[in-house]
Amino acid sequence: MKKKKQIRTIGKINLSEYFKELKEGDSVGVVKDASHASSFPDRIHGATGVIESKRGKAYIVKLKEFNKEKRFIIQAIHLKRLNNDNKLKVTKK
Repeated sequence: MKKKKQIRTIGKINLSEYFKELKEGDSVGVVKDASHASSFPDRIHGATGVIESKRGKAYIVKLKEFNKEKRFIIQAIHLKRLNNDNKLKVTKK
């Protein structure tokens, strides 16, 4: 787990990441942003889950931890949308 940001990004708030909108059913990855406080445990960093709903500024993310499904309330800045396209794109030249 990365404990701090790169030297050129320290102290900068990426507003597009802070205000991004996610929809219910989107697949997301949990990636802690070191410059913002987080209220979720370290063990779920790097886990993937599904957006269940929105609560205030944060999202309820459903994760599978071991054999149980758990729900965590995580702010949008700590979530990264994953592509659901698993198709191989072939380009002709």
